[in-house]
Amino acid sequence: MDKFISHILLVDDDDGIRSLVKKYLNENNFLVTTADSSEDASKKIKIIKFDIIVLDIMMPGKSGLEFIEEHKKNLDTPIILLTAKGEAKERIEGLEKGADDYLPKPFEPKELILRIKNILNKTKKTEQKRIIEFENVVLDLNKLLIIKNNREFKINNTEKIILEKMINTPGKTFSREDIGRLINIDKERSVDVIITRLRKKIEIDQKNPKFLQTIRGAGYVLWIE
Repeated sequence: MDKFISHILLVDDDDGIRSLVKKYLNENNFLVTTADSSEDASKKIKIIKFDIIVLDIMMPGKSGLEFIEEHKKNLDTPIILLTAKGEAKERIEGLEKGADDYLPKPFEPKELILRIKNILNKTKKTEQKRIIEFENVVLDLNKLLIIKNNREFKINNTEKIILEKMINTPGKTFSREDIGRLINIDKERSVDVIITRLRKKIEIDQKNPKFLQTIRGAGYVLWIE
């Protein structure tokens, strides 16, 4: 067990994909538990604490998106979605619901490894306790919470990485490309979705944001001073 880097839950209804991806991950020192459905995955997360979940969107029974909807509020494990090339709508919906990253099928197993390691490395870098308060908002990056007007909103690891970077440089404008590189996402629309999701949790008035603002033609900036 000591040789493994981390424990991954791989959820896919395709026996061949599960077998091949598990074999490749094992060869790269990852411990892998598999599930052939969202229902099977739901049972396993109740008894095992995983480091990352790799989750197919399209499955019989409950879809991957339904799995996220059901569990993300009580689950702080990063999620990488596996999507078909034409599933832009589902990909965006997955990010809106709290997924951290996505990988279109077919994919190179090596790219999956890189995305997993990228998330793990960023998680380790941001493990220190960080609590920031401004007006009626408290950002607790250690507990992955935003508390606004005494209401708690869960944030995922991707949102934490963005907030950590912005908090360290308040007033600095980050372009969509900057944020995309930070979280390893190359679609500008996907970055916009994540920022919109964060804004809903931080701002009192989302239509007139005070803290997480858009700088036209440049990107996004966090004002907390």
